[in-house]
Amino acid sequence: MITDDTIVALSSGTGGAIAVIRMSGEQCAEICDRVVRSAKGRSVATSKGYTMLYGDVVEADGSVIDDAVVAIYKAPHSYTGEDMVEITVHASRYIIRRTIARLVEAGARAATAGEFTARAFLAGRMDLSQAEAVADIIASHDRATHHLASRQMRGGYSDELQGLRGRLLHLAAMLELELDFGEEDVEFADRSELRTLMAEIAEKIESLTSSFALGRAIKEGVGVAIVGRPNAGKSTLLNTLLHDQRAIVSDVAGTTRDVIEEHLDIDGVDFRFIDTAGLHSSNDMLEQMGMERSRKAIEEAHIILALVDGTTLPKSTEEAKNSVLEVLGEIGCGADERCLVVINKCDVAVCDCSAVAEKLDAVLPHPAVTISAKSGVGVDELMQGISAMIDSQRIYTDAVTVSGARHYEALVRAAEALARARENLNIASPEMTARDIREVLDLLGTITGEVTSDQILSEIFSKFCIGK
Repeated sequence: MITDDTIVALSSGTGGAIAVIRMSGEQCAEICDRVVRSAKGRSVATSKGYTMLYGDVVEADGSVIDDAVVAIYKAPHSYTGEDMVEITVHASRYIIRRTIARLVEAGARAATAGEFTARAFLAGRMDLSQAEAVADIIASHDRATHHLASRQMRGGYSDELQGLRGRLLHLAAMLELELDFGEEDVEFADRSELRTLMAEIAEKIESLTSSFALGRAIKEGVGVAIVGRPNAGKSTLLNTLLHDQRAIVSDVAGTTRDVIEEHLDIDGVDFRFIDTAGLHSSNDMLEQMGMERSRKAIEEAHIILALVDGTTLPKSTEEAKNSVLEVLGEIGCGADERCLVVINKCDVAVCDCSAVAEKLDAVLPHPAVTISAKSGVGVDELMQGISAMIDSQRIYTDAVTVSGARHYEALVRAAEALARARENLNIASPEMTARDIREVLDLLGTITGEVTSDQILSEIFSKFCIGK
């Protein structure tokens, strides 16, 4: 990465009244002085940090493009750790384009994706996991994703990993010290203490990796597949949840032949509701294609709403219960922890749907819910049941939640290396144990950036927007 020149880019979003153009680098003040003419003859280069200057953005011939306010930041007390200026102009596309063009003419270079944050990382202003959180916080779309990214950006994740690495460094140092004095047959590390410490660290890594399912669901949106036989009311339920006629509703079975996806915020968490084609035997090629997509949606969903048509159930509670279990068997989610049974059309069913739900509670992973999707009865309780299936409150506690696939993969590999280290310790092999612990240290270091490569950095920052 080139870090000794001056870069420029639009850093604010589009569509507002004003725009912020950011420059970072050793020459940013001098370049700004060539383009912005101060109203009072002041110079950006001679101004103090954390001050503002008012003036005009001008063309090379002196004609005015727009009036502007320049915020001045001096190294190392800036976002990038370098000298920085932020030029605020009116958000006209022409004004933005001409201002950036003038700054490039005056000596700046157009920034690449994520280059400002990359410079902040390289300057030690943040570690790599915090830098990645910057992109996540920009992309956050609800309270949960914002909190998840905000906590990581402020170092909660980094503190956890630094604590693990500190304890592992102590282990490695003690074992490697023994290797230096191998001929003298001495032990600097108590084996019982080492086993206890390694078990504690393994448990902590396991806790972090197990949080990934929640973190990924929160970050990507919790997938909720609405599945069941044709005409069970899946599309009606989706429309009722959204308060909108998003899906076509018809008394004709098999109306839905494709997957429809819509988002809904429940208690600050983004849920992706997926209306699927009804599952049944059919020779119709289009229906078969729709059902194949339904099965894929079921496979990938975090939550499965197994919708059962209450009007098809027999009057006997026991027989109705068995009929529901038969439907679940067809769907393949009877004992699946992701499955929530929803008995629909209870307002016109001949059986006592509530009694059937109570019977089912003894054999299902979650309490069954009874609703009328058409009238809306029971839908609020259903939404509470859906929300309860995701432990979203974890992210508001002190517990660290892993949301990045790169972090998860590094933690899984670290757990494997630590398991080898524990095994080698049991067979009195300090050299191999120390080697494995060093591997764990390297893997944890790739998360925070102590150990990294240009390829990893390029891949991470290329996913950023240009102005960040």
